[in-house]
Amino acid sequence: MRPGKLCGLAAVVALTATACAGGGADTGRDDAGRGGAGFPVRIADCKGTKTTFTAPPRRIVTSNASALEMLLRLGAGDRVIGTGFPPGKGALPAALDARARKVPVLGKHLIAKEKLLGSGADLYIDTFASMGHMGGAGDAPTDDEFAAAGIKHLYLASTACAPMAKQPQRDLSGVEDDIRRLGAVTGTADRAKQLIAGMRAKVAAVHQAVGSVPERQRPTYFFFDYDAGTKQPLAVCRKQVANAVLTQAGARNVFAGCDGDFRPVSWEDVVAKDPDWIQLGVRNRGDAAANARAFDEAAAFLKSFPATKGLTAVKKGHFLRIGSERTTIPGVGTADTVEEIAHTLYPARFKEARR
Repeated sequence: MRPGKLCGLAAVVALTATACAGGGADTGRDDAGRGGAGFPVRIADCKGTKTTFTAPPRRIVTSNASALEMLLRLGAGDRVIGTGFPPGKGALPAALDARARKVPVLGKHLIAKEKLLGSGADLYIDTFASMGHMGGAGDAPTDDEFAAAGIKHLYLASTACAPMAKQPQRDLSGVEDDIRRLGAVTGTADRAKQLIAGMRAKVAAVHQAVGSVPERQRPTYFFFDYDAGTKQPLAVCRKQVANAVLTQAGARNVFAGCDGDFRPVSWEDVVAKDPDWIQLGVRNRGDAAANARAFDEAAAFLKSFPATKGLTAVKKGHFLRIGSERTTIPGVGTADTVEEIAHTLYPARFKEARR
């Protein structure tokens, strides 16, 4: 674990919080040695306010499919009583997809405040409610309202509070820490370790194949968020999870220089970058055919739009059809996205690695 990289982010385990502050006895690992089952566990938000869990939560609501997927993979999916932003059909592997379909949908998008507070949950896991590009928290419950309803409120740090981090996200340590924290809170820490080990093995194989490529020789890459609109592109900046994904895959995010997580840019900015590759970032439509049509539409736009049809990536047909959620929102599958991008950008190097 590299705690310094997540200093200041929400939902940081006490180990991380005290490491940011210069050390202390109140750490997650110390807590894990007491109580016989890894409890109490203390989680600190980005302001340092701590939430204490004396036992695993029994009724969890997730704000979107990212936290839901993590809980399913951790073996805590049976405790999820509702979710917002449910995963589109086929977004998760078959076994997980079937289990995800059984989780009640409390909101196709953000969960209404009254419905969340009346859900009977004892924990709400928030992936992005504080993120400005998602429209803010909307009419989100206050801390006092959460407390009155008996609901503890945690964030996925790698997304919800990434904009306020001091350092960019260049590796998957933030995603790993989110998985580790949920494992600690739900009493599935051993499973979390297994999941993280699997992710690291995949990323290590990518590093072995492409790690020797000098930075200046790595292909430039633009994540085109098609669903954010075509009038003004939305760039993924250095503090977004996608920047870590691209960096680990051996690509150079053309907008890694912008601060924060997302930022509106102009098509003139994109043209000036002239990326070698463009990812067609399309959100899951819940149907393979609909997804394919959306990818086709995104590619057709770039090929016909006067400002982009002359770009290197467009002329060469260097498009990657990888869903937005798999790239910009944390999950165990984030490592799979690293693999897919790297194999697309460096096919010859992986052929050599297999010999």
